[in-house]
Amino acid sequence: MSQTVDKIHNCHPLFEQDEYQKLFSGKRSQEEAWDQARVQEVFQWTTTAEYEALNFKREALTIDPAKACQPLGAVLCSLGFANTLPYVHGSQGCVAYFRTYFNRHFKEPVACVSDSMTEDAAVFGGNNNMNTGLQNASTLYKPDIIAVSTTCMAEVIGDDLQAFIANAKKDGFVDASLPVPFAHTPSFIGSHITGWDNMFEGFAKTFTADHQAQPGKIPRLNMVTGFETYLGNYRVLKRMMAEMAVPCSLLSDPSEVLDTPADGHYHMYAGGTTQQEMREAPDAIDTLLLQPWQLVKSKKVVQEMWNQPATEVQVPMGLAATDDLLMTISQLTGKPIPAALALERGRLVDMMLDSHSWLHGKKFGLYGDPDFVMGLTRFLLELGCEPTVVLCHNGNKRWQKAMKKMLEASPYGKESEVFINCDLWHFRSLMFTRQPDFMIGNSYAKFIQRDTLAKGEQFEVPLIRLGFPLFDRHHLHRQTTWGYEGAMSMLTTLVNAVLEKVDKDTIKLGKTDYGFDLIR
Repeated sequence: MSQTVDKIHNCHPLFEQDEYQKLFSGKRSQEEAWDQARVQEVFQWTTTAEYEALNFKREALTIDPAKACQPLGAVLCSLGFANTLPYVHGSQGCVAYFRTYFNRHFKEPVACVSDSMTEDAAVFGGNNNMNTGLQNASTLYKPDIIAVSTTCMAEVIGDDLQAFIANAKKDGFVDASLPVPFAHTPSFIGSHITGWDNMFEGFAKTFTADHQAQPGKIPRLNMVTGFETYLGNYRVLKRMMAEMAVPCSLLSDPSEVLDTPADGHYHMYAGGTTQQEMREAPDAIDTLLLQPWQLVKSKKVVQEMWNQPATEVQVPMGLAATDDLLMTISQLTGKPIPAALALERGRLVDMMLDSHSWLHGKKFGLYGDPDFVMGLTRFLLELGCEPTVVLCHNGNKRWQKAMKKMLEASPYGKESEVFINCDLWHFRSLMFTRQPDFMIGNSYAKFIQRDTLAKGEQFEVPLIRLGFPLFDRHHLHRQTTWGYEGAMSMLTTLVNAVLEKVDKDTIKLGKTDYGFDLIR
């Protein structure tokens, strides 16, 4: 059973060894479990329309939510600011979860601290934890900013972050000049996108609340991405703005700290939006919110605190949305769209034409965050695909109405269904009863694919991995889904998934497919 330096097994071959199999067999004999025939019978029942009807009547239970909690989003927002240490006021286990979640997705170490609230703090409050925590964090890690968010424990007992931070500064636990933006981020409401939005509001209040905004004073645009985990998207935005010669600030940019080089040194702080950029943000021409459905408080900040219009844009996924973004930027700045971007656009259109015959009419089920799902659905419609099942756990009724309107305007969206406040167990039922050609989602959908395959090869719904988190594949987080470049990347992923499935189907027949094997 033991591992040795000379012979190290991964989990799968390790647990297949006789010693482990004997252990598992003994454990099962004491569990009084149902026999496999009964398990299979129940499994088959859960794939039926009858079970789906019962499944969608659930009210008091969530099974595998297609979302994460608020503090996770707050941590990502904080990581996007230069020399900032995310600090979570709550239990240590919560922070271990956030760090591990990001570690597994980005394959990078993630700096984040906790003030380790335990039972005594739950009874007496976490003021002492905050004092000691801020003191230790400042002394040990020497950040320029400490960004504080909360977990369930702190929120349930009603800890007042503003008072705690003010007292910590007044009593000398942390330097009074150290910026400590904060956000209340209870995990039991909202989701990771809400937490990002709340934390951004905290940064805006800390650095711009006393600033008399003068929009247009600085010939620059601000861009706010929201909760975004494709690092290539930050880079493609900066590249497009550079090609247009448009000065631009990404307000929260974690693309460097989450993609540091292996050069023999640990880069705890790398890149990010500077304090100066944030202080000057109200004087920019305008601030574009690139994921408007999740940036509710951020929009309020831009319009009410900074007196900017927050000109409406949609997430720049696909052809038309990227066109709209670039034309909006051109109108705001007076800068023309350069030939290089027009050339890139033409290449995307050419790719769409090349792949159209393979993608046309293919049915997809997809899930994810509101802006991601809306942007991806719009792109699928541009490709002639049919997004027949669209699910968003953290979408609201306004979003659902906007989605239905967009789908009904396309001949490829007439049969689409849009679900909100639904989890992945709902999505599993829909994959069995609607039987699309493919599903699009994060790594958790692999278990749904396995279940569809377990019902029979003809029922399998292959998974195309787009979204967050992507734990079981490497380097996908470095890719791009925004702009023309991102559309090309997604198109390549989609059409090659279709071609791979055709290959597999051909192999099953045991024959050569003269029209496909080496397509022209």
